[in-house]
Amino acid sequence: MVVRRRALEGLEVTAPSFWLDRPTLVTGATGLVGTWLVSRLLASGADVVCLVRDWVPQSELVRSGGIGRVKVVRGDVRDQALMERVLGEYEIDTVIHLAAQTIVTIANRNPVSTFETNIAATWGLLEACRRSPKVKQIVLASSDKAYGDHTVLPYTEETPLIGRHPYDVSKSCADLIAQAYATTYGSPVVITRCGNFYGGGDLNWNRIVPGTIRSVLRGQRPIIRSDGTFIRDYFYVEDGAAAYMMLAEKLAADPKLAGRAFNFSNEIQVNVRQLVDRILKLMGSALVPDVRNEVSNEIVHQYLSAEAARRDLGWSPQFTLDEGMTRTIAWYREFVASAPGAS
Repeated sequence: MVVRRRALEGLEVTAPSFWLDRPTLVTGATGLVGTWLVSRLLASGADVVCLVRDWVPQSELVRSGGIGRVKVVRGDVRDQALMERVLGEYEIDTVIHLAAQTIVTIANRNPVSTFETNIAATWGLLEACRRSPKVKQIVLASSDKAYGDHTVLPYTEETPLIGRHPYDVSKSCADLIAQAYATTYGSPVVITRCGNFYGGGDLNWNRIVPGTIRSVLRGQRPIIRSDGTFIRDYFYVEDGAAAYMMLAEKLAADPKLAGRAFNFSNEIQVNVRQLVDRILKLMGSALVPDVRNEVSNEIVHQYLSAEAARRDLGWSPQFTLDEGMTRTIAWYREFVASAPGAS
């Protein structure tokens, strides 16, 4: 049986009946990846429960009306008792854990709140899942930052997790905690380590992609806070949302995947200046970036190998960088035009 529904931006989604009426909890549902993931889950017929801490009316999940099609639980992912209640009362089958403090500069300024959200909340949620016999799959979002800084590139899943700066450490710890629950308690959890997400719906304007696009739309020089040479692995959000769903399906079919981590990436190396220049070209802008060289405590060079996901999961990205960026720019053009005071 095949279920077809429409998702954000007119995207047509075809999903097997695996998701039809499946009680699925998404944490971080109003964030960048969460918005697109929830849209795909709804398009596939899932019974979606979203944990929402802060009300963000500019979130695409709210603006699109998707929030009205899910069950909303207001609360903090750090509240283990709440997590146990939600998992039990909604008879959750599949958990996709995205909630996190994701901004590196904020982690450097406020490490304790980052540790509480990214580390303590992870063990609390996994413990709640361990106490909830209905939970059959858990997909947990780690990050390429969990690897820390290495000289041997690209990072594979065997690369040690040696984060040193606050954000990187928070992801290393959460990743290892998930592996511990899988190994010690048999928790059905798999881990994703993705490149730098970008796409429509990212309202963290200090990130390079949304910040650059908004600056160009306003006729302002885009700001590069680093020296522009930092190399990253940029990954389009729709590919990420599809990967999370596929990984849950694969785990259901093969429980032996529990405890494994998978890199998801376009396997490209782009430095910040190159990325900004690419956006300027796609937008037909002659603006010159303002390079400030202000950042510290960040990894200089990083990119991932997705060979394991290709080999063991049959996965491949559906969007090139230019394709994803073109869709992203179109989203922000509409967003800024409809909400010129958004900031």
